[in-house]
Amino acid sequence: MFKLDKLKIRLGVAALITVVAQFVFAQSDSTKFPGVGRVATPSEVAAWDIDVRPDFKGLPKGSGSVEKGQIIWEAQCSSCHGTFGESNEIFTPIAGGTTKDDLKTGRVASLKDTKQPQRTTLMKLSTVSTLWDYIYRAMPWNAPRSLTPDDTYALVAFILSLGEIVPDDFVLSDKNIAEIKMPNRNGMTTKHGFWNVKDKPDVTGNACMHNCVSFVQIGSTLPDFARNAHENIAEQNRMYGPYRGADTTKPPIKQLPGASGAGLAHAADTHSSAAKGTAALFKNENCSACHAPNAKLVGPSIADIAKKYEGQSGAVDRLMTKVKLGGAGVWGSIPMPAQAQLSDEDRKALVVWMLSGGK
Repeated sequence: MFKLDKLKIRLGVAALITVVAQFVFAQSDSTKFPGVGRVATPSEVAAWDIDVRPDFKGLPKGSGSVEKGQIIWEAQCSSCHGTFGESNEIFTPIAGGTTKDDLKTGRVASLKDTKQPQRTTLMKLSTVSTLWDYIYRAMPWNAPRSLTPDDTYALVAFILSLGEIVPDDFVLSDKNIAEIKMPNRNGMTTKHGFWNVKDKPDVTGNACMHNCVSFVQIGSTLPDFARNAHENIAEQNRMYGPYRGADTTKPPIKQLPGASGAGLAHAADTHSSAAKGTAALFKNENCSACHAPNAKLVGPSIADIAKKYEGQSGAVDRLMTKVKLGGAGVWGSIPMPAQAQLSDEDRKALVVWMLSGGK
């Protein structure tokens, strides 16, 4: 009993020392950048610094078998990437396009074959560390960072087995991962400054180092006959970027949006109420990345959702629950990530707005 109490005291003192050290570290340089924030603590940096380099620095200890990877894959990955890595109508295949000869040469021959329908993940990757790193930090889509290191080793082992890079009974670990030879390991050049921190950086351009102009206006124009050839661009879904696109039913604006804000009002006015209200919430929460107004994107269109649930009692409550918890199977195999960060008020506003057809 005495030994246990003594151990608790030691652990408590160690924890206190860690907290004090982090506080001192954070405050030691607080006057250097006033008003900007504070220096990150060692534990904060450690939580963020999870990348795995091609030399496997940063790789955590662990292991996972192909068999375990298949179980995790079928439960959390196959809905988007297919049972055998063939993927579905949205995502490109994970496996395929590689041969035993590629494993010998380190260059995937089908990358130059015009008959190859599309490039798969295993065709392109030159380092297995890239595969491990991406899965660990970003997968699964609806719950990133939820996989343990052992889960990640197992999934990578299963993917490698799909490409016949490792046998079906293989167990991948931090001890043997460096021995894995990717089919395209020699297919990428390392002759640039980003590959090795000791190399010379490729920022040696000197085209404009003296007497540079302060601002360059860049723009483009379309002939009148082509301006609205594909109908109003502003009414079409645009997943990325600050502007929805020009209203092509109107004449071109006289100047592009700039730092002064000129032209921003025009860009916002081109799509109903995109600058305010629920439509803005829909865009800010990245709902538009999966749901377009009138066409299927990753998920169903707003118009299709409104049509499906039109006149159904309890539709608002059911969809609010689905938005909060996520789900799959109603509109296809691709899961919708849970949106638990939304308040009940915002969640209801979005559901009602979509059921109204985005009006």
